[in-house]
Amino acid sequence: MRLLYILLAILPVISLSAQKDSQAKSILDQIGSKVKGAKGILVSIQLVSKNSKGKALGSKTINLKMKGDKYVLQQGTTEILCDGAIIYNFDGVNTISKSNVSESDQTLSPQKLLSGNYDKDFNFSLLSQDNTFATIELIPIDKRKNFQKVTLVIDKHKSALSTATILDKSNNSTFVKVLAINYGAVLVDKLFLFDRSKYPKNVEIFD
Repeated sequence: MRLLYILLAILPVISLSAQKDSQAKSILDQIGSKVKGAKGILVSIQLVSKNSKGKALGSKTINLKMKGDKYVLQQGTTEILCDGAIIYNFDGVNTISKSNVSESDQTLSPQKLLSGNYDKDFNFSLLSQDNTFATIELIPIDKRKNFQKVTLVIDKHKSALSTATILDKSNNSTFVKVLAINYGAVLVDKLFLFDRSKYPKNVEIFD
């Protein structure tokens, strides 16, 4: 009976260790530390979407500016601005939709993907590594998320994301490639404040 109690006591520890691979955690923590220490980050990203049969659905290039929990994401004329509390999504024509940051918890935005803050939302394991790259699989802890897993390829020398593949619950995938990243950008706080005058006069704002 005493042995049973000991086994019951250590099983949660074994389970947690399996869910949070220590080697993967070490690599991910280095990214998180680098992001946290950056005064400003500029990123250029290519996104390629495919359906469950592998047919390409299109690609686009986006530019992202990040500072702490604030960001501006631009793709063509469309823009998503987050001041840390509110997200403003401009469709590039005549509509801006507003939402709270908490309302976006079920999605995986490029900003979240690059934030390095994986420990809270994911279980993870190291799939493979060599001298340059490490491949890590992330599984969301909250099963209500609209994606089922994320596979990261990390550049170990740069402590930076190289590519990622996001698989949604319909088995459609989005391949993310980091084209360029600058951790030393100087970004003024004003950049992340919503300014109605920057947008066309006919733009409607919806909560």
